[in-house]
Amino acid sequence: MNAVLPGNILTEGVEALGPEYIARMTSAIPQRRLGSVEDVAYAALFLASDEAAFISGQTIVVDGGQVLPESHMALEDL
Repeated sequence: MNAVLPGNILTEGVEALGPEYIARMTSAIPQRRLGSVEDVAYAALFLASDEAAFISGQTIVVDGGQVLPESHMALEDL
């Protein structure tokens, strides 16, 4: 069994929280954008494809690099 673990994804619910909230969320992501629903879907499609047939017991984190230990240090250097 595999899994897709989404990070901060731009959804209608997140949009309703307002631009300031979105800006704060975005500032913590090295790719400088929130993920899209399509980003999550592409990861799920990959895991469902023949190309992933021998992948087992894995989690694909779709978060633009936010949880990488190096991310916070890299953001401080900007």
